[in-house]
Amino acid sequence: MGERWYTESVIYCLDVETYQDSDGDGIGDFQGVISRLDYLTRLGINCLWLNPIHPTPGRDDGYDATDFYNVDPRLGTLGDFAELLHEANNRGIKVIIDLVVNHTSDQHPWFQSAVSSPDSPYRDWFIWSDTEPSDRHQGMVFPGEQSETWTYHRKAKAWYYHRFYDFQPDLNYANPRVRAEIKKVLAFWLQLGVAGFRMDAVPFIIELTEPGRPDSPLDFDYLTELRHHVQWRRGDAMLLAEANVEPEQLPRYFGDAGGSGNRIHMLFDFMLNARLVLALARRNPEPVIEWLSTTPRLPDGGQWATFLRNHDEIDLSRLTAEQREDVFAEFGPDDDMKLYDRGIRRRLAPMLGGDRARLELAYSLQFTLRGTPVLRYGEEIGMGDDLGEPGRYAIRTPMQWSFDTNAGFSAAEPIRPVVAKGEYGYERVNVTAQRHDDRSLLAWFERMIRTLRESPEVGNGACACIDKPLPPGVLAHRADGPTGSMLFLHNLGTEEAVVDLGELSAETNHPNEVFGDRDYPEVADLSALPLGPYGYRWIRLRRRSV
Repeated sequence: MGERWYTESVIYCLDVETYQDSDGDGIGDFQGVISRLDYLTRLGINCLWLNPIHPTPGRDDGYDATDFYNVDPRLGTLGDFAELLHEANNRGIKVIIDLVVNHTSDQHPWFQSAVSSPDSPYRDWFIWSDTEPSDRHQGMVFPGEQSETWTYHRKAKAWYYHRFYDFQPDLNYANPRVRAEIKKVLAFWLQLGVAGFRMDAVPFIIELTEPGRPDSPLDFDYLTELRHHVQWRRGDAMLLAEANVEPEQLPRYFGDAGGSGNRIHMLFDFMLNARLVLALARRNPEPVIEWLSTTPRLPDGGQWATFLRNHDEIDLSRLTAEQREDVFAEFGPDDDMKLYDRGIRRRLAPMLGGDRARLELAYSLQFTLRGTPVLRYGEEIGMGDDLGEPGRYAIRTPMQWSFDTNAGFSAAEPIRPVVAKGEYGYERVNVTAQRHDDRSLLAWFERMIRTLRESPEVGNGACACIDKPLPPGVLAHRADGPTGSMLFLHNLGTEEAVVDLGELSAETNHPNEVFGDRDYPEVADLSALPLGPYGYRWIRLRRRSV
């Protein structure tokens, strides 16, 4: 893979502490991940994204770091992490890590020094106000769990800013020394061998916060600085940003006004995610078609990251009230399924009622749309959730490997309860059972990802919906690139359909189906393509040698 390796990747996201325990302490670790790399290789994964791995008091699942230059000792040592990088590289798997530098833990030595004295060299590494800011109760990320974004610190005798919880004070990016230090953090991990970073809360990193000004300015130039810095240190390094912002703001994260693509390499497509879920709820592809037709044009080198489920709730905040209600009614009808009045805290399999056909349809659609697909651990076997766990922990349960005690995750009491009961309990849903069934969801994912690897047009090419009347519930789109053209059909509805795309016949060269939900007749005539309920078909229109 070259410098733009991320355009031909399938990214697999996992939390080390809930993936595989190797030493019997109930906590997953780096050695445990190493022991499962062959599983990921067989699945077809070539990029591994690790959720926070830094030392932490553990009040926010690792997103409250106390040291950006080390790893949580519960997960292993830096040596163990280096071994993971080595073993992954041997299998052609690149590793990216979470970069959570909008804030620190309030136990971080920088903040501890900052509150000790106004003369501390770290005082201005954080954001302070001597008086109570007028916007103290504005801008909370976790409504219902936060009541303010400014908190008075008795020892410091001043108010400090925290976009997230009060134990996560924000770093002051108006301070050149903070900017320089974060560059050192990136350089440190790149030197160890990581291939890039998933950057948490990027809009807040570039926000130059001022007390009493909730619309503080954004400094996009810092993203340019970070891009240049990481690529000087490692030419193929990649920055993947979390920026759930208004559509018109998205291009600014990729590059400057000239569209040169000199900032973030990849952005999570939150707008597409919400519209995919809405389309599934309504059994109507129009929300997806609308977004694809209005997506801002990306600069050269820019790439979307697509996802159906990630480590957080499904965020519906950018849908209209009516659209949100439709999604809640279909996928989150009970109060305990919702979170922050804006999202759903369930995994996809239970959301879709365990309907295998709809699950395949959903992931086929995600993986064939433009961009790089991101897959959350356990989704490949249809894991369920534990709504008895608080908040986002409902979908952060241990990986279900086998019929053994604690699903083969650990011989000891696990750090978090394993899903043990019901139709998604580990005795029904686990890797071992599905490994022995060539019709399992896991086997389907392996076939689907292998087929995607033979279709580089999806990641590298242009994506366009077929603009013509189609049967209700049907989406037809194509991907065109230097290597050829692919046609994709997806039926979100419950009725059989026949699709007429005869006008594409002149562009084809012996079209053939490479993947589908069932055995369809040989593709001889594009003017009469049958499609079953929740059906999908991947048809190669032509291939070119490059």
